[in-house]
Amino acid sequence: MTELLAYCRSGYEKDTASELTALTAEQGVYGYPVLSANSGYVSFMLHQAKDLHTLAASIPVAGTVFPRQLVAVTESLTNVDKQDRISPVLSVLREVVAQTGQAGNVVVEHADTDDGKQLAKFCRKFVVPLRQALRGAGILSKKDDNNKPVLHVFFTEFDACKIGYSLPAARSPWPMGICRLKFPADAPSRSTLKLEEAIVSMLSAEEREQVLRAGGRAVDLGACPGGWTYQLVQREMYVEAVDNGLVDDSLMRTGLVGHAAADGFTYQPEYGRVDLLVCDMIEQPDRVAKLMGDWLVKGLADHAIFNLKLPMKKRYETVTQALTLLKQRMAEAKIKFSLQARHLYHDRDEITVTVIRQE
Repeated sequence: MTELLAYCRSGYEKDTASELTALTAEQGVYGYPVLSANSGYVSFMLHQAKDLHTLAASIPVAGTVFPRQLVAVTESLTNVDKQDRISPVLSVLREVVAQTGQAGNVVVEHADTDDGKQLAKFCRKFVVPLRQALRGAGILSKKDDNNKPVLHVFFTEFDACKIGYSLPAARSPWPMGICRLKFPADAPSRSTLKLEEAIVSMLSAEEREQVLRAGGRAVDLGACPGGWTYQLVQREMYVEAVDNGLVDDSLMRTGLVGHAAADGFTYQPEYGRVDLLVCDMIEQPDRVAKLMGDWLVKGLADHAIFNLKLPMKKRYETVTQALTLLKQRMAEAKIKFSLQARHLYHDRDEITVTVIRQE
């Protein structure tokens, strides 16, 4: 059987499976998820092979919450001869390219788990001769081309792998679907990476210019010690940092930060409105989503980037309910907007949401 393979954070397999089940049903495609706890991936098995390409084209990773990458798997290999892994993999990839056309790149990957990382060194080595063989066979373009399909070989064991492809408009551009960032030495906390990843991976270049313009104004609810404020200051925005705790001294010395020791649920912006509202408060997700809706619907902020902390169970359902209510409020207020919700690499038990007002 063919399958849609989703990479995800270890421990979030059930949530990823729930989301895939809902998304495929919306496309009129049916199957069932296969998963193992803490494996770092989910296989959604399709009842009809003809539906695979439809899903590969119609479900972009950026439009999902929990999947990091989605791969249309055409065949799984087991008991591969360790003396010659290239031949059987090459044979399957010939069949893939016969359906998709010449590929622009090939990646050899593994799950982002402790067990999966045991395969990392092997995967890095294996991709070199595989790429050479594919180019020699004309299966792969001579130079990397992001406008063509990408071939995927996902090893689950040293002698077992899933083989398939992803399409340009649907895949994540990051290796293994992970946007890895370097922690800035002068940032006050590692939480800064959450907002940076959202800015880099969830906003287009046009949206970054629109939302994070130098000289713009922002409010950071639950700012202490200033990890998210740091990202805004780096972009020369004026920030109202709201928290009963202390904000990092180096941020205060920039002249771009004003500290308000206040309750984030009752605070009002100093000048009546701001360009951007950010929030990483530890609160119930429905309560935070309602607060974000209040600011957006009342015109207190044009755009918002915020995190929703997740419960231990029914995380996909919790996210769906909170965001559905927010979308309904925005629609009723006749506000045109784009909304993304992603379980980012630098998130833990939370998701990041961006709401960008459209002109």
